[in-house]
Amino acid sequence: MQRIRVLSYNIQAGIDTQRYRDYVTHSWKHFLPHRDRERNLSRLSGLLHSYDLVGLQEVDSGSLRTGFIDQTKYLAKLAGFPHWHKQVNRNLGRLAQHSNGLLSHLRPSSITEHKLPGLPGRGAILCHFGDPAHELVVCILHLALGQRARMRQTAYISELMADYPYIIIMGDLNCGADSTEVVLLMERLNLWEPTTQESTFPSWRPMKKIDHILVSRSLGIEKARVLNYTCSDHLPISLDVLLPEEIEIAALS
Repeated sequence: MQRIRVLSYNIQAGIDTQRYRDYVTHSWKHFLPHRDRERNLSRLSGLLHSYDLVGLQEVDSGSLRTGFIDQTKYLAKLAGFPHWHKQVNRNLGRLAQHSNGLLSHLRPSSITEHKLPGLPGRGAILCHFGDPAHELVVCILHLALGQRARMRQTAYISELMADYPYIIIMGDLNCGADSTEVVLLMERLNLWEPTTQESTFPSWRPMKKIDHILVSRSLGIEKARVLNYTCSDHLPISLDVLLPEEIEIAALS
């Protein structure tokens, strides 16, 4: 039985927010480059390198505010990931490149991008691992702020992934585990959440559970936890996934 280590993290474009007033006093960091951002990404890479598969949200793909550094590629290089993929969901040219990101030591068989319903700017990455007859399908996404849009987006994801028996969905869903949209998503795809009771936002005083890793009930889970690692205004979630023997993923490289 193969074990893979999985992490999901909203990295707030590399901004190290430590208190509510930072949203005001450090707001300029969302528009202009600064040295602290690269130091924070270097620190973040120290966490990421030990995981087999990482889903990132609020990544910038190379704009003025990051010094035109593609953060997914940058973190892949720093943390030693041979496979990576970015999905630009809101392209503001030189000002910002709002994206989702995938880092992987596992060799994917295919990767597809999907724009989510609602206002432009939200998307999902679907990454397939293993033989199509018995594959693991991982979805990395960042849902909308409004419930109406989230309902449409989770309905879309439910339909998109309905035929896959082995699923991991991870990301910033902007709503709690007991919300209507998350409950319906889990019911439609026969998923569960190992870290339901642990809050992830804000990182300095977690009170809300808006970041999630949902998994098929057909997958084994160990060491599911929210990590006290404050490189962002969110906390990361990690878990170990035990794959059934019929899933054969290409050797780590």
